Amino acid sequence: IGYWNEYTRFVNIMDPQVSNDSSVENRTIVVTTIMEAPYVMYKKNYMHLEGNDRYEGYCVDLASEIAKHVGIKYKLSIVMDGKYGARDPETKTWNGMVGELVYGRADIAVAPLTITLVREEVIDFSKPFMSLGISIMIKKPQKSKPGVFSFLDPLAYEIWMCIVFAYIGVSVVLFLVSRFSPYEWNLEEQDETKDPQTPPDPPNDFGIFNSLWFSLGAFMQQGCDISPRSLSGRIVGGVWWFFTLIIISSYTANLAAFLTVERMVSPIESAEDLAKQTEIAYGTLDSGSTKEFFRRSKIAVYEKMWSYMKSAEPSVFVKTTPDGVARVRKSKGKFAFLLESTMNEYIEQRKPCDTMKVGGNLDSKGYGVATPKGSALGTPVNLAVLKLSEQGILDKLKNKWWYDKGECGTKDSGSKDKTSALSLSNVAGVFYILVGGLGLAMMVALIEFCYKSRQETKRLKLAKNAQNFKPAPPTNTQNFATYREGYNVYGTESVKI
Repeated sequence: IGYWNEYTRFVNIMDPQVSNDSSVENRTIVVTTIMEAPYVMYKKNYMHLEGNDRYEGYCVDLASEIAKHVGIKYKLSIVMDGKYGARDPETKTWNGMVGELVYGRADIAVAPLTITLVREEVIDFSKPFMSLGISIMIKKPQKSKPGVFSFLDPLAYEIWMCIVFAYIGVSVVLFLVSRFSPYEWNLEEQDETKDPQTPPDPPNDFGIFNSLWFSLGAFMQQGCDISPRSLSGRIVGGVWWFFTLIIISSYTANLAAFLTVERMVSPIESAEDLAKQTEIAYGTLDSGSTKEFFRRSKIAVYEKMWSYMKSAEPSVFVKTTPDGVARVRKSKGKFAFLLESTMNEYIEQRKPCDTMKVGGNLDSKGYGVATPKGSALGTPVNLAVLKLSEQGILDKLKNKWWYDKGECGTKDSGSKDKTSALSLSNVAGVFYILVGGLGLAMMVALIEFCYKSRQETKRLKLAKNAQNFKPAPPTNTQNFATYREGYNVYGTESVKI
């Protein structure tokens, strides 16, 4: 007729419990469940069907398998209030599927019903048929489009700046070393046949511009047509080569990961991230084990989260899981839903594929098949669940309803195609630099041409002016010429002397 419970005292059972296996086999068992995808769903043509044939899902298949092993007839019954089961703190009564079992309105509960201490005190659970934990669902952030200069991402901004300063520093040191080291000097004797107007050779090959060119060629792995001859210069070159080897190798190793993997920046990665911010709201089902977990938790982070959730306005608690998912999708990233990881993973595989699970599970628990306290069905159902687990049927059912029927593909699907080729936006910056460099080269060539043409024009003009210049003749030009030729210029007639 009933039994005693520390919360509700005497619990009245409307129908007497079955006393033996034969009485179980001779009647139709009422199996309470809840409408929750992918556990229990209506078939597309359910209006034309009757009884258990109207439903499909993981728990529908699980109930069928259990019935086969136990040898019973059953009828699926959707819980009227749509709740899993929680005790009202004021009336001390149970609602949901737990209430259906406690008050004798159902014989078995086959649903995603979490095994908890408070439930175990009033009903019996089988061994877990599925392991899970509380997880965080957020709206999937938009994939960040690679920037024009995304090829620079493998190294941090600070490293690039240090490389620039190192390049300039090495070039200056190489220039100074070449100036001071006598082994870099050009001490060749002056060539007497050389045009004296030709400028002399530089004292060494490593002027400031050649030093910059040598360092750049080494960094770009291309080399240079000159190299240090002194020991000090070779030390500078050696350490610079080693430096560039490590930097280039590190850059190349990280380049593939940065360019070929589409990155999504998530504002939340764990429960700690949720607890320490107020911009993104978060909540749970209004009645269920997840809410009870936060209510009873003694962990500081979860206590802080519970304090926020119970005082949040508007309320962050939702009546059903679909309501919570819809709120996540409509909130534009401003709401996170705390729910079981199994449901989170399932919804992530449903269109429009705009939600995602972040972080690890907050706890570890399991779903169990529930029966009333002391029911004769308890042991057979428990053995059936264990047998299904050992035969691999439970895993087969999960793959069937979670991944085989997924609409977004598995987490790894498509990743090979995406990582095999780069898009133009990934390397656009390289082309911009190439075009910019070519344009700069053409501009410099034009400037050099104009400068050289102007210098050449000046030189030709000076040479022409020098040719046109004739010095003024002496006053006594004739007498001077006659005297030079040996004539007597003192007589009235010119007589050669």
